[in-house]
Amino acid sequence: MSAATRTFAAGALLATGAVAAALVSQHVYDMQPCPWCVLQRLIFVAIAAACGLGLLWRGAAGRLVAATLALALALSGVAAALYQNRVAAKTESCAFTFPERFIAALRLDAWLPDVFQARASCIDAAVDLWGVPYEFYSLALYAAIAAGALALLRAPNRRAPALSRT
Repeated sequence: MSAATRTFAAGALLATGAVAAALVSQHVYDMQPCPWCVLQRLIFVAIAAACGLGLLWRGAAGRLVAATLALALALSGVAAALYQNRVAAKTESCAFTFPERFIAALRLDAWLPDVFQARASCIDAAVDLWGVPYEFYSLALYAAIAAGALALLRAPNRRAPALSRT
């Protein structure tokens, strides 16, 4: 198994695991998501798809496209997690903010309400897990995925050596 395959598989697993953990938190432990939480779920789903693309589209072009997408998405996830922690978690209402409008425009809240419907305000959704704000766990996963994607983009293109004609 190549390093690229392992990296894309790990990214897909981390992203899928993050969404699974969020759903368990919501449906088992009644930690209802705010719009920023839901946006981060969507970003993790998109990262899993980008990593899946990297697993399916073998070769230098596929690695470049998938790793670039994964990196861009992971960096947007870092920004969303930081914004949630620094700004949104301290506001009474996060209604009609970018995440809420974006999810509504995609109709994901109507299509899969148990996954993509915000059910809490940002201040109500601001919880800690073992003394760490919940969104920092997402931030750590985004950073790990970004590091993996960046490593793929910086890795030399390893092609099979050309057969010489003699």
